[in-house]
Amino acid sequence: MLTLMGRGWGCARALAPRATGASLLVVPGPRSALTFGAAPESWATDRLYSSADLKEKLDMSRFPVENIRNFSIIAHVDHGKSTLADRLLELTGTIDKTKNNKQVLDKLQVERERGITVKAQTASLFHNCEGRQYLLNLIDTPGHVDFSYEVSRSLSACQGVLLVVDANEGIQAQTVANFFLAFEAQLSVIPVINKIDLKNADPERVENQIEKVFDIPSDECIKISAKLGTNVESVLQAIIERIPPPKVHRKNPLRALVFDSTFDHYRGVITNVALFDGVVSKGDKIVSAHTQKIYEVNEVGVLNPNERPTHKLYAGQVGYLIAGMKDVTEAQIGDTLHLHKQPVEPLPGFKSAKPMVFAGIYPVDQSEYNNLKSAIEKLTLNDSSVTVHRDSSLALGAGWRLGFLGLLHMEVFNQRLEQEYNASVILTTPTVPYKAVLSSSKLIKEYREKEITIINPAQFPDKSKVTEYLEPVVLGTIITPDEYTGKIMMLCQARRAVQKNMMFIDQNRVMLKYLFPLNEIVVDFYDSLKSLSSGYARDKAHSIGKAMCERLKDCLPRQLFEIAIQASIGSKIIARETVKAYRKNVLAKCYGGDITRKMKLLKRQAEGKKKLRKIGNIEVPKDTFIKVLKTQSSK
Repeated sequence: MLTLMGRGWGCARALAPRATGASLLVVPGPRSALTFGAAPESWATDRLYSSADLKEKLDMSRFPVENIRNFSIIAHVDHGKSTLADRLLELTGTIDKTKNNKQVLDKLQVERERGITVKAQTASLFHNCEGRQYLLNLIDTPGHVDFSYEVSRSLSACQGVLLVVDANEGIQAQTVANFFLAFEAQLSVIPVINKIDLKNADPERVENQIEKVFDIPSDECIKISAKLGTNVESVLQAIIERIPPPKVHRKNPLRALVFDSTFDHYRGVITNVALFDGVVSKGDKIVSAHTQKIYEVNEVGVLNPNERPTHKLYAGQVGYLIAGMKDVTEAQIGDTLHLHKQPVEPLPGFKSAKPMVFAGIYPVDQSEYNNLKSAIEKLTLNDSSVTVHRDSSLALGAGWRLGFLGLLHMEVFNQRLEQEYNASVILTTPTVPYKAVLSSSKLIKEYREKEITIINPAQFPDKSKVTEYLEPVVLGTIITPDEYTGKIMMLCQARRAVQKNMMFIDQNRVMLKYLFPLNEIVVDFYDSLKSLSSGYARDKAHSIGKAMCERLKDCLPRQLFEIAIQASIGSKIIARETVKAYRKNVLAKCYGGDITRKMKLLKRQAEGKKKLRKIGNIEVPKDTFIKVLKTQSSK
């Protein structure tokens, strides 16, 4: 939906005003407050497997293709995706009804702490409807724009989506972005209006918004309260009736798409797969179309929501596969797996994620370099949208330059390194990539191309050797109450944005589309939008350079001679600060007397300091660089 452009340079990015500091997921209320009423008769039949069955492997052959539904839940931040997922798990008997069912599918510590979904999670639900047993494969996806790559990958394994919209907030920016991801993938869309129990809920207004913006008839909307469980059974019925079964062929040779993977210290790489053709079982010899390596399948199964081994996985089903992959580089997201000696046409896979925020990451202690390297490799297996390039700094030593999809993505990655791998790192200030069209034949020969991408400010070529610089540009969508339109337009203009479109989606809400330079919005735009400030002046080079010099001045220890700190763009100095020298009072022993003696002493002192400036060395403490370079909020 939202496209990054810059002279033929494309990427996806969505802009959403972060109202009330919202987190990505609603935490459901006390389970005792659920109002399902008396337990329906189908509860007993929904639980297809008894506790004795749980110890044995599931027989997935009982689910023909026409009884399989693969779907995702997509929504804007905090519209109730995970709460709805919890209720669906309870209704189908996948989990017991308890007070502790809050964000059941959010398994990472960072997800629990922040109340957001970071990783798309899969769960296979067994549901009995009108005497037929259905297999419903649910994928709960993140709602924040920084994790839209997770959403697009998840949709590749689905035939339909539940588009959840808050009955109070209505359509918001990421609702629009996620809808068009599903629309472009030609998936069936079921609109679900959630939180109808809220005091200020207005489901009729939201119905009209959905019809106007997405051209979906209002009578197709399902009104629910996921927190209270109101009308959630209608969602299950709609999944079966409106989402088509997968188009697959079980008699054809195996073709399985790897859409996610994790690393287990004991079992190696665990891949999440969607089977498009054929059957796979334990003991099969499979081949990676990407690496051409051969593996023996050790275990297959489904996530229910925890791992449950099965005898086989059949085409149309979604599950996990363990095949003794020990190296994290062997499991490529988007890879196709097929049987040995039965090659197939590889599946299309995924478009590579285009990182838009770059930051340096270094170990606090260089002796931890190898441990950090291993941690980054394992974490990037689980988050393939992160790009990694080796880097080094005179101040911080050896490290990496990592590319992220956004600022929250960067923060979450750093937090996961600390929590899951006990890694202590230094994270530098985030930057965005630029492009330079070279005019120097020497540089063109050196880089082997005329147009280069720059991800490290230290590698910026001199202006005299460049024809022009290009910066990434974001087409952003902002949805806001109309009373804030004027102030938001002022903010956007202050960020060098160009207005592209303006549309009223109902009587009091406006959808604005602007073309933004990415550098203007990457760090603090959400906060500025939230507070409706007027932003900064357009030319920030001087103010940013001055702030950096002032910060370094406060951190550097004083010397016996004066130290000049300068910020420059190329050869042009744009800011300067001075660290004053320690000065001994050489006139302290002079009590009166001739002025020439005092001048002689001062002149000798000045000559000594001048000599010190030529031969003196400044030993900069390591924590000085950490204080200056690491991420911090703008003052």
